[in-house]
Amino acid sequence: MDEGEGIVTRQTPFSVVETLDRLENALQSKGIQVFARIDHSGEAHRAGLPMNPTQLLIFGNPKGGTPVMVAAPTSAIDLPLKALAWQDDAGKVWLSWNDPNYIRHRFGLSEEVITPLARIVPLLESILV
Repeated sequence: MDEGEGIVTRQTPFSVVETLDRLENALQSKGIQVFARIDHSGEAHRAGLPMNPTQLLIFGNPKGGTPVMVAAPTSAIDLPLKALAWQDDAGKVWLSWNDPNYIRHRFGLSEEVITPLARIVPLLESILV
């Protein structure tokens, strides 16, 4: 599977919808704002195109993201953070997100600036079990 540079992908035992429901609940319990949920496969089906279940959750916290964007304004292209739940052709479901270390290196950020974003990784991984 070609994930793309800087993308972390983990298998989840849950459906696409349940995976993002679990993530949304976990984020909200931590006071992290959910900005949008995009149902790519639903839109594809409405256009008459086949696509395995695929949904994107966009979320963040200005206290974590703003310092990143101040340090590197073009980093706003990768923010707010996103998590993609998708089902492959074999029926397995995956959760993918941008690796904070990739974002750090991509934009030449300090460890101090990226640390608030990196704190999301354990939360992402916790909803997979």
